[in-house]
Amino acid sequence: MRITVDRDRCEGHGVCETAAPELFLIDDEGDLVFHFEGREIPEEQRAPATNSVLTCPVAALKLEG
Repeated sequence: MRITVDRDRCEGHGVCETAAPELFLIDDEGDLVFHFEGREIPEEQRAPATNSVLTCPVAALKLEG
């Protein structure tokens, strides 16, 4: 499982960071930092990763695989 981020859609609300703080961070400039960009999500992080995708208020995250 991977997550892709549509950076044009992301508004930096931080809902993903709340749902999966091990995967996401909103930096001091309000930009999303995704720690697993282009990589597989570890098994133990799949539930929080899925939750972050489902709760993104602007649908900037998408699950693949």
